[in-house]
Amino acid sequence: MFVGLFLGLGLSFITSEFKELIEREIEIAFFIPFVVYMADAVGTQTQAIYTRDLLTGKASFKKYLIKETLLGVLLGLIFSSLTALIVSLWMQSAQITWAVSLGIFGAVASAPLISMLVTEVLELEHSDPAVGAGPIATVLQDAASVVIYGLIASLIFV
Repeated sequence: MFVGLFLGLGLSFITSEFKELIEREIEIAFFIPFVVYMADAVGTQTQAIYTRDLLTGKASFKKYLIKETLLGVLLGLIFSSLTALIVSLWMQSAQITWAVSLGIFGAVASAPLISMLVTEVLELEHSDPAVGAGPIATVLQDAASVVIYGLIASLIFV
């Protein structure tokens, strides 16, 4: 519980690092929850499936890592394409469209990797990944999503 508290405060700190960008381009802030929650949904699904299979003894970390990473990239491509279409029609700004769609791609593509690594580390530590992986992976993925989106948007809005 305390780990989540400190990681959550860290997420607030990370978001504050993009204050100038958000002040200049307030529309960027509209999409932070979207980017974070889409990536979290993908990461949570990966973590749930992998944890379940760990309990049955059928899970191979290497196979799952390859499969889930490829799936994350595929989902990232699909979600970023749909996002680009919707954001371009809604915001009518190429820069915002690129920032949001590339942010979604990066966040969604990285989500399975983060979820898998957290789950595997807990498994190797002989901790129950079903208990701890969810909150830890969620906060780490949220932080990674904000960093990915913020860095991409910063590069686009230079």
